[in-house]
Amino acid sequence: MKNIFSLIAISCLVSGTASADLDTAALERAMASSDRPAADKERDVSRKAPEVLDFFGLEAGMTVLDVNASGGWYTEVLSYAVGSNGNVLMQNRAGGRNAEAATTRANRLGNVSEWLTEISEIPNGSVDFAIIGLNFHDFHNPNPAVAQGILSQISGTLKPGGILGVLDHEGTSGADNATLHRIAYDEAVKAILQSGLVLVGSSELLDNPADDHTVGPFDPSLGRNTDRIVLKFMKL
Repeated sequence: MKNIFSLIAISCLVSGTASADLDTAALERAMASSDRPAADKERDVSRKAPEVLDFFGLEAGMTVLDVNASGGWYTEVLSYAVGSNGNVLMQNRAGGRNAEAATTRANRLGNVSEWLTEISEIPNGSVDFAIIGLNFHDFHNPNPAVAQGILSQISGTLKPGGILGVLDHEGTSGADNATLHRIAYDEAVKAILQSGLVLVGSSELLDNPADDHTVGPFDPSLGRNTDRIVLKFMKL
């Protein structure tokens, strides 16, 4: 059982803002489409996207921000989940890694728009749901102040009641998590709480007890299946 650093009891607020559940069966069918890249499908078992996005409360028709989307694995799954009436903002830094692959993906998906810009340029209060997928450690470990700036920008884009979902490779407190490309659970929670967002849920969906946190995510022994943090935050 992961230690929840600070889970504020606002279940009445969460239940008051909830509506339709995500159609996980429809999302699974979409993810099985022959149009989807085979390399993407290889990651499905370890990422459990339908279950994770359902936990986060994602719904069809939402406007979603994929923060530092890189090549866009999550972007494509999000585009299926929100459907034709939803929108996905695929945010990356201009000229970043996987830029060409990201642009190709965005052009193929009709409800995805590429944002090669700072998050602060996305209109305030325009986003229902944002996700940081397996890279919060890249912001926080080198410079926690930079991470706080990014979190502030994300919070600005979110509507009141909007959700930030955070997934990351779990590390051990006191370990060299910067070198290991990981972050300790309590450290991640503490950092995000400092941004003013409220922790409303934590899931063990992506736990992997076989991962002892001593090697990096790309070590062959893990088969790209790390023990992962799954955190749900809300903007009040």
